[in-house]
Amino acid sequence: MRDPHDIVKSLIRTEKGADMMRQNKYLFWVGIHTNKIEIRKAVEEIYKVKVSCVNTMTVRGKLKRVRYKEGLTPDWKKAIVTLKEGSKIDVV
Repeated sequence: MRDPHDIVKSLIRTEKGADMMRQNKYLFWVGIHTNKIEIRKAVEEIYKVKVSCVNTMTVRGKLKRVRYKEGLTPDWKKAIVTLKEGSKIDVV
């Protein structure tokens, strides 16, 4: 198995993510080629919690322009991880 920190890159801290924390759901930025099983195992190993459900989505890159050249930001994947009752991630 790969290193869990290569699978789960970071916790996404946004207003939407903060609202979801009340429902025991957390947003993570994950590797583009990871699957739900790898994400579940990585979150359980890193944060020492029990995961109930994992939902993933691939976010398409945005069109950006620098002077006269156009380009795209890279595609990325985010995961919504639902924890079991009694589990909690301490967000500092």
